Amino acid sequence: MAVGPTTRRRQLGADLRRLRELKGLTLEEAGARVGISKATLSRYETKEGTVKWPAVDALCREYDATDEERLALVELAKGAKIQGWWRSLADPIPESMNLMLTLEDEVVREDHYACMYIPGLLQTRAYAEAVHRASEVRCEEREVQHMVDIRMKRQELLDRQEPPRIWAVIDEAALRRQVGGSEVMRKQLRHLLALTQRPHINVQVLPFARGAHAAAVGSFAFLRGQAPELDVVYVDLLGGGLFMEKPEELERYRLAFEYLSAQGLDFESSSDLIDRISKEP
Repeated sequence: MAVGPTTRRRQLGADLRRLRELKGLTLEEAGARVGISKATLSRYETKEGTVKWPAVDALCREYDATDEERLALVELAKGAKIQGWWRSLADPIPESMNLMLTLEDEVVREDHYACMYIPGLLQTRAYAEAVHRASEVRCEEREVQHMVDIRMKRQELLDRQEPPRIWAVIDEAALRRQVGGSEVMRKQLRHLLALTQRPHINVQVLPFARGAHAAAVGSFAFLRGQAPELDVVYVDLLGGGLFMEKPEELERYRLAFEYLSAQGLDFESSSDLIDRISKEP
């Protein structure tokens, strides 16, 4: 899978911090050696904002990095300025969606738990329109169509030559909720069944009979990067979402997803249940 700008930026920050700590320097000491402030170097390491590749080159020299490491990090710094396809859209998009698109463009795996709606990557257009109309009641139809266009564009990652692995645990409630009416819902469930035939998409149903479970608080997505330090969790909230990447937060949601998967039906039984629900009147 190609490495995108956000992966480059986040990997760069992690590597700069690792090299500085190996050298035994504080942020203030390291910054002073190359003429940048403690605050600027902190932003470099915490993956916030842009970086200047000459500063990265100078830092690597101060850290006694190998030539191979130095050149690799300079390339990361240069590549981090590349922008994704969504930056050229005529209409603005919410900041949380902007970050989601950036991260999702670079993941190798996504683990989804969905308790309210079918995960966005697995939605039909008609279903997505109904979700947006219900969630954004004050939006004009033009805005609804704009957001749905973005969602449909997101789904193109499923058709890549090397697509990310998608693992979704979907609460039975999301399958039975009549979003957009019975015909829209029926087509959505048939679409979901078709997607389960793809080798990189796994879908489990968490049936009502399982009772209380590990994520009763709401839906989330665990976005896994090419290295553990690039992992991020996205939690659905009213009016947007929350991104988390602290180790203790990631571990909590990793365990929650494992528990949810263990409580869900196996793949074949899940498909059978989705099929039965799609045929109900």
